[in-house]
Amino acid sequence: MNRLPERNGPYDVAIIGGGISGTALLYLLGKYTDLKQIALIEKYDDIASVNSHGKNNSQTLHCGDIETNYTLDKAVQVKATADMVVKYAKTLPNRDEILHVFNKMVLGVGKKECAFLRERYQIFSPHFPSMQLLERDRIAEIEPALVEGREQEIVALGVLNEVSGVDFQKLAVSFVDQARSFTDKDIDLLTGTKSGKIEEMQNGYRIHTDRGEIEARFVVVSAGGHSLLYAQQMGYGLEYSCLPVAGSFYFAPESLRGKVYTVQDEKLPFAAIHGDPDVLARGKTRFGPTALVLPMLERYNWKTIPEYFKVLHLDSKVFAVLWDLIKVKEIRRYMFKNVLFEIPFIRRWLFTRDVRKIVPGMKMKDIRFARHFGGVRPVMIDKAGRKLHLGEAKIDTGKGLVFNMTPSPGATSCLGNGEKDLRLIVDHLKCGFDEAALERDLKAD
Repeated sequence: MNRLPERNGPYDVAIIGGGISGTALLYLLGKYTDLKQIALIEKYDDIASVNSHGKNNSQTLHCGDIETNYTLDKAVQVKATADMVVKYAKTLPNRDEILHVFNKMVLGVGKKECAFLRERYQIFSPHFPSMQLLERDRIAEIEPALVEGREQEIVALGVLNEVSGVDFQKLAVSFVDQARSFTDKDIDLLTGTKSGKIEEMQNGYRIHTDRGEIEARFVVVSAGGHSLLYAQQMGYGLEYSCLPVAGSFYFAPESLRGKVYTVQDEKLPFAAIHGDPDVLARGKTRFGPTALVLPMLERYNWKTIPEYFKVLHLDSKVFAVLWDLIKVKEIRRYMFKNVLFEIPFIRRWLFTRDVRKIVPGMKMKDIRFARHFGGVRPVMIDKAGRKLHLGEAKIDTGKGLVFNMTPSPGATSCLGNGEKDLRLIVDHLKCGFDEAALERDLKAD
């Protein structure tokens, strides 16, 4: 393997992880700071080839309008970061390959869910002007498959003809391309470089890789579940464990024109099933995700099993959190059903029953398991609080070293999360930061 390029001094910043989060930070540092020496370290040969790849996520720009597990405060925050992504990508020549305009809605089925969505509309619509309350006849016009053969009461909250789908891998590649276009910067893209131990030095850090050593004054680790592994190897984040939840998907012939979500069960901490027009497998609707706990940090990568057990740190506190989950009847049933979703022959029959909540006329013969689609969401276990820590987590050591764990909606929030890291870097390195330009480019109406 080739050695790393020779250097006369340390990088200003080294970013470990070439997914959507790491590449977004690379772009922000390259464009809005006066830092000159930046490295992006990615163990695979391609950018965004794990959870940021379109096969391994729902390709959804989460805005908080149809995600019923979001509070109003969280929805407003996520919408702001989603707008940053749209505003950035619309300036690109290949924007139509990255951003996809679909109708989207969350469907309520039955009296209880319909009442819930009607109440939610009253609360959320002032903050989401594009949101519409869709009754049965209007739903039939937009998504006829949702109504055909259905007798139950239905209603939906919908947003029509807005960006709701994203190819996050192409977005990540654009961040790298844009960053490397800044001719006044020395930005090194170190793909095919596996990072190992991070060693603290007097004025920064030394990263040991399989191609040699890298030194940097500030290090940001944005490597999914591996971020916690890096942190714990240095004595940080020991109050956390990790519950890797693998999501699988199923394909059907094109049956939906846009994205259709279902109401989240408040007793379940995992995503409710939804249907999406797939931006990679054109002409097909993708349904999912399932939620299966697997002892690995990357889906379909068995080599990450030993790495998972290094971050598990199984003790009485972890057992307590898991027991609190398992003792809830609805969660037990859900977890058992998701095991069955992985068993050939049984899974198609069982999953078709769930899909029929969205498309009542769906036939089992039209459903097939999407092989090698689906990723792993590293759900954090807060051992001190005895609960799951859903959403993003950040460990800021205050010493020029940050670890990011960014499951959904981390891809949507990539620029917002990157801005948080940028500000930590600016404070620590005392570098120049063109805040006005960032506000103008990514936030101003």
